[in-house]
Amino acid sequence: MAGFRGFPPEAVKFFHELRDKNNKAWFEAHKPDYQKYVMEPAQDFIVEMGERLKQLSPGIHADPRVNKSIFRIYRDIRFSKDKTPYKTHLGIWMWEGDGAKFESSGYYFHLEPPNIMVGIGLHTFSKDMLEAYREAVVDPVAGPELVKAIQEVSENGDYQLGGEHYKRVPRGYDPDHPNAELLRYNGLTAGEEVPIPEEFYSDALLDYCYKR
Repeated sequence: MAGFRGFPPEAVKFFHELRDKNNKAWFEAHKPDYQKYVMEPAQDFIVEMGERLKQLSPGIHADPRVNKSIFRIYRDIRFSKDKTPYKTHLGIWMWEGDGAKFESSGYYFHLEPPNIMVGIGLHTFSKDMLEAYREAVVDPVAGPELVKAIQEVSENGDYQLGGEHYKRVPRGYDPDHPNAELLRYNGLTAGEEVPIPEEFYSDALLDYCYKR
């Protein structure tokens, strides 16, 4: 790998065209473009971003292989009404610690022209983690610390909090608790989705993402 130098305009063009021509014949004809303009810079990005993220998360997993940090482009259409075979976005996930990939908090990058998204957190808690999370929300020490962390995120950028799932506070918890709203979450994320910035096309994207 030669080092990350940004994504080329051809990466954006590829996904724009894939959205309009989402079929096997078109994809197979343009697979070299996908490899050169999307996969290769994505792999370089993961390697270098992973090194930077070690400063925040020493146990980070930034693995530039498909089905590791890079989500596969092929859609699972077995149980979907949408039978288009390919995803029209690039997803990158770098996770923390020794737990399972999707049961660990981490860092997410998403390209779906005309926007990109940078996110953090854990999308969906496992059953055991959900129980532990709820106990933390109502804990007299951990609960206020969690609220403080969320406030700091909200005050330091135009970030959207995600994870709210349930309409009601779960049974067994006080619906009048000061943190009752957080009890309706089944995951906890924060992110920013914006039009593709100019940094996307150069190595400045590393600083852009790391700052967030």
